[in-house]
Amino acid sequence: MDSWAAPRVTKPVCARVELPGSKSQTNRVLVVAAIAEGASRIVRPLRARDTVLMADALRTLGTSIVDDGDDWVVTPAALSGGVVDTGLAGTVMRFVPPIAALADGAVTFDGDDYARERPMATLIDGLRQAGALVDDDGRGQLPFTVQGKGSAAGGTVHIDASSSSQFVSGLLLAGARYDAGIEVVHTGAEQVPSLPHIEMTLAVLRWAAIDAAASAPGVWRVAPGAPGARDWLIEPDLSNAAPFLAAALATGGTVTVPGWPAATTQAGAALGDLLAVMGAEVSLADGRLTVRGTGTIKGLDANLRNVTELVTVIAALAALADGPSRLTGLAHMRGHETDRLAALYTELTRLGSEVVEESDGLTILPRPLHGGVWRAYADHRMATAGALLGLVVDGVEVDDIGCTSKTLPDFPGMWTAAVGG
Repeated sequence: MDSWAAPRVTKPVCARVELPGSKSQTNRVLVVAAIAEGASRIVRPLRARDTVLMADALRTLGTSIVDDGDDWVVTPAALSGGVVDTGLAGTVMRFVPPIAALADGAVTFDGDDYARERPMATLIDGLRQAGALVDDDGRGQLPFTVQGKGSAAGGTVHIDASSSSQFVSGLLLAGARYDAGIEVVHTGAEQVPSLPHIEMTLAVLRWAAIDAAASAPGVWRVAPGAPGARDWLIEPDLSNAAPFLAAALATGGTVTVPGWPAATTQAGAALGDLLAVMGAEVSLADGRLTVRGTGTIKGLDANLRNVTELVTVIAALAALADGPSRLTGLAHMRGHETDRLAALYTELTRLGSEVVEESDGLTILPRPLHGGVWRAYADHRMATAGALLGLVVDGVEVDDIGCTSKTLPDFPGMWTAAVGG
């Protein structure tokens, strides 16, 4: 597609931005509802590429998911075989195979070209330890086939989940339907990244009346049982608030996001604290988070291992700051939709920033920026970071703004409406 000219603003951005539902919550709830004991209603689910891929994957296995106004009604059925398109959705490629082990028949998984490069060996190993048969020709990557036998033994599995918390969540979400439940033990020397996402997984299971908990550091267990049918209200996607709230800091404006939960397991909840460290005035009142730019953007030194979906936007802000920033704890980001560390290094450098790429992070030394084409690498979070820089740098174009449909169905329209470009 043609490059998208990022709107350039000449005055502070002042906006109220209503966000669609959380991708992370929607896809977890879809999986649990698909193996529940009755029909569930998902209220205000996100309808974007990743969640539609999840719904279609579960439909392929036999689950009924039908529209009812803005909601989805999910009715479980006996699971069967088929072919699942994962796209580039990590949640689909890592949450659905453990469900496929319960199917009566073979389930083959494949996805976009880059999906075939994403690490999957950890999940495949965990599934085999839980009693599933997986054919991957020794690749440890897509495509592969789960030979469903209608049941899985479960029990204790030992995996190194240093590269992604999704390996843990995928096993936990299906584990309630395994004969012995499941216990996942992390064996890696490094802490599992994005721990809030595992907390979200446990919270979803508990809401479905499943006994699920962290029994020790790096150990999670799910007791066997049938998840209860529920009405699920999906929270706004707080991670998708990042470019909009950052726009307030970048331009000295004010942006408010309504519906901000007082308590949540979403990693995006850290946005307020991070932006405050970088110089914003942040307030949360009556369910509205408001960020005000002060005219100063400060550099920061932070380990962002648990909030990696915020890193691209934080890195873009760091390139506009009044001093250097060091972002660490990010080695696992090399296995995301793209190698995000290499991508950020390349694109920030292309626009004039001085960046040092390290094994687990980036050091960003602000320099005067200039326009150019910002490559998204088919990565929605890279694309939104480019849009943010375009607010204050003349001539920034994003080569693939359409990839934002992964989690935001109409980001270009939302962005233009919010910034007034």
